[in-house]
Amino acid sequence: MEKPPVTAYIGLGANLGDAAAAVTRAMDAIAALPATRVTQRSSLYASAPVDAEGPDYVNAVVEVETTLPAPLLLAQLQRLEQQAGRERPYRNAPRTLDLDLLLYGDATVQSDVLTLPHPRMTQRAFVLLPLAQIAPQRVAAGQLEQVRGQQVRRL
Repeated sequence: MEKPPVTAYIGLGANLGDAAAAVTRAMDAIAALPATRVTQRSSLYASAPVDAEGPDYVNAVVEVETTLPAPLLLAQLQRLEQQAGRERPYRNAPRTLDLDLLLYGDATVQSDVLTLPHPRMTQRAFVLLPLAQIAPQRVAAGQLEQVRGQQVRRL
């Protein structure tokens, strides 16, 4: 018997090259993953780097339905990052593409390779605003209030 799909949310970001095009291409690449379908896409948002340097980021969030287990979905996202030229020379380095598995159903996972929900998502307006746009039920008003001072603009 086939297991039912899980609704997951993926954060996308880039700040090198044509970042908006990179994020849009990544949305299409996620839609092409096996056993995965994009059901919603947020608008693109621009934000200054947090705890990092470099140009402003372009960010978005997509909602997917997938039957891939969370670790396999994460591995597929990391493969897409590599295909986009992602390098990790140091923590929070500027990037051609950053894909974060934010939520996977209601799963709570704590492992060496994956933490769900994403451990820093509630501290970042560039994640919460696009997530609230497509899944307002997943973002509490208090969470938005905590990041109100962070500058994020819809593109």
